[in-house]
Amino acid sequence: MKKTLHYTAIFEEAREGGYVVRIPSLGCVTQGETFEEAKTMAEDAVRCYVASLLKHGEAVPEEGPTEIISTLSVPVTVSSR
Repeated sequence: MKKTLHYTAIFEEAREGGYVVRIPSLGCVTQGETFEEAKTMAEDAVRCYVASLLKHGEAVPEEGPTEIISTLSVPVTVSSR
């Protein structure tokens, strides 16, 4: 049976170039030289992790569809010392 699972993936630019990707609910971390490569690597990491869980008879964590991650830009006054 095929099922589409949804996970939050957090992409961060790496200092040395490329992107690091974290999938917090699974504890997976991977990387890629480009955003597209990082996305592909993250999808592969999820597939492999889920396959391992199923092979060992463990439950597959699922996220609810309501999680939203956003960047906030907040103007603040910072005193200089």
